Amino acid sequence: MNRPDDARYRIEDLLRVMQRLRDPEHGCPWDLQQDFPTIVPSTLEEAYELVEAIEHGDFDHVAEELGDLMFQVVFYAQMGRERGLFDFPQIVHTLVDKLVRRHPHVFADGEIEGIVDADADASVVEVKQNWEAIKREERAARQQHSALDDVPLALPALSRAQKVQKRAATVGFDWPDVDGVLAKVHEEIEELSEAMSAAPEPAARKQQVEDELGDLLFSCVNLARRNGIDAEAALRRATAKFEWRFGAVEARLRDRGERVEDTPLDALDQLWEEVKRQTREPRGDA
Repeated sequence: MNRPDDARYRIEDLLRVMQRLRDPEHGCPWDLQQDFPTIVPSTLEEAYELVEAIEHGDFDHVAEELGDLMFQVVFYAQMGRERGLFDFPQIVHTLVDKLVRRHPHVFADGEIEGIVDADADASVVEVKQNWEAIKREERAARQQHSALDDVPLALPALSRAQKVQKRAATVGFDWPDVDGVLAKVHEEIEELSEAMSAAPEPAARKQQVEDELGDLLFSCVNLARRNGIDAEAALRRATAKFEWRFGAVEARLRDRGERVEDTPLDALDQLWEEVKRQTREPRGDA
């Protein structure tokens, strides 16, 4: 069937494309080989590509990356449908039901068009408290009695640490002020220094240093959380800053016909400081 040039595809078309790709007789051999576990790496990759496009302000590609991520959802939905586990309409129903249930301050009486009385407006703090209370009820219904039960294991380490800390804080397990967190960071630095200075046999020393370094990283994540900073995003930006500065150093050496590997460390340090003083990375730098 021919389509007008200006006609837009709809979600039904996307679902049909996915069905065709998984058709046992006429589908795509690669798509037919896939299963839930084999798609997971692609899902993570697509999510990070979306994050990268947003971080770089590359909005020409944000819609494309969102589409790639949506395709992952549709892929899982098709495989679930084939097994009789779930389908796309069930995914949509579950999502809408959860959003309505978790936003009683928006959807009166649990109805999408239900309007809450203007006099009952909730503050951001109240909304967050209510959100966490509803999630606790949901965990209890799933026989998950710990506040940390449903924190995903597959999250990046920094993100998971921050989510674990945030979840613990919702039940009152938190530092009374940020000064205590900062003091803890200094304490962990001292313990790491002691571990690095210790002289037991190498394997034990390495394990001790790893443990203390882990504690330090965990405390730094806590410091980020208490300052309203996303630790994962902060480290990504710091890494990007290092990459940009290192590239600038390489470029200056190339202009002089030199290479990093042939340049003494003190000269590299001098160039690094020059780059920091004289240039600014895209999106600015402190």
